[in-house]
Amino acid sequence: MLHTAVTDPAAARDSAAKDPAAGAPGAPAESATLISYEGVGKTFETLQGDVVAVRDITLDVREGEFVTLVGPSGCGKSTLLNMAAGLFEPSAGLVRYRGELVAPYNQRVGYMTQNDHLLPWRDVLGNVIVPLEIRRVPKAQAHERVAALLEKVGLKGFERAYPSQLSGGMRKRCALARLLAYDPEALLMDEPFGALDAQLRLKMQIEIRRLTKALGKTAVFVTHDLDEAVALADRCVVFTHRPGTIARVVEVPLPPDRDLLGLRHNAIYRDLTAELWDLLSPDMDRLDD
Repeated sequence: MLHTAVTDPAAARDSAAKDPAAGAPGAPAESATLISYEGVGKTFETLQGDVVAVRDITLDVREGEFVTLVGPSGCGKSTLLNMAAGLFEPSAGLVRYRGELVAPYNQRVGYMTQNDHLLPWRDVLGNVIVPLEIRRVPKAQAHERVAALLEKVGLKGFERAYPSQLSGGMRKRCALARLLAYDPEALLMDEPFGALDAQLRLKMQIEIRRLTKALGKTAVFVTHDLDEAVALADRCVVFTHRPGTIARVVEVPLPPDRDLLGLRHNAIYRDLTAELWDLLSPDMDRLDD
């Protein structure tokens, strides 16, 4: 397991580097590993030749943890999500889920991308219930679960609204409810809020952080937004330019019940985002993304 402490003069950060749980008030004891990458590499064959997306990736994601992945475009962050979902196998190394090799397709995870992929001919209830219909869940049980989820994500009363009638934030809530409908253990999220404006983005960050902790979900979240990476994470994994390798794993010693609205006044948060910027800024002059 990779644990790379981040040097910082602040006493709280020093404490977290020695003992990450101590740096996060109320943080749970270390949990079992849910997803593990063991010396993983992935090479894609193209007409222009082989492209090495990632190499030598060794990383454990613990159960109940919120892990963010940041790095330059094309460094293989989404590739790691796809391998955890069982969409394709690594070219080298092993990807395990609860200790077993990931096989196509990993039905214990849910996947959410930047596009919400809502079905325009179905209303909110009809969209959210799709995974339960696929699993042939009895109708009454499915409707009960959907009703509970819509209340959790703030869409109660919009059951009969169609995607075209929803705001951007409401569409994301609908997609999130659908993701949670069949109760996946882990949420794989690939820049799900990237297309939202700043205010809606913050609202959805608050929502996803609250829901993952309340429901005991594990989350692996890809983002290019360094503020978002720190605000949401228990740990932040920083990647190098392609072929992507792990440059650093940064512990985020903020409390589990952190106030995302007030984080910009938090010194630890500011220091961490500044350090991530320093780590990634040398790649700004790379033009082959």
